[in-house]
Amino acid sequence: MHTLEVDWDHPTDPRPGPQLDHVRAYVSTAGADGHLWHGVPTLLLTTLDRATDTTVRTPLIYGEDAGRFLVVASADGAPDHPHWYRNLTAHPEVRLQVGAAAFEATAHTATATEREVYWEMMTALWPPFEDDQAAARPREIPLVILERLPGR
Repeated sequence: MHTLEVDWDHPTDPRPGPQLDHVRAYVSTAGADGHLWHGVPTLLLTTLDRATDTTVRTPLIYGEDAGRFLVVASADGAPDHPHWYRNLTAHPEVRLQVGAAAFEATAHTATATEREVYWEMMTALWPPFEDDQAAARPREIPLVILERLPGR
């Protein structure tokens, strides 16, 4: 865990475009508009930028299993991991907004066994993840498990 004082309440949002529109709708309606995107559930992930120590917010498709939230670092099949993933590998404490609920969580990259279990679940939820994995080769797209911090 990091020892910095983190301003989770004032993150940097995506650049102007569809992601920013999604984030603004999600935040302004407490998830009523934006939680479901193209028929799949989304959350807002806020990470601590590893270079600037400022917070950055990203909308992501998620799955859920036994209170754990699952996200995929696909970057639409790009050859490199997305910025948010590199941030959480440096600082695994994050903030999530899932619908109206906002809370702190810890993140870890799924082990090979966890990825095998959850990859099928996530590709069933959003089949384009399979295309992203094919495009990203030889990069293996990480699957990330987010767990709410106790008492938060």
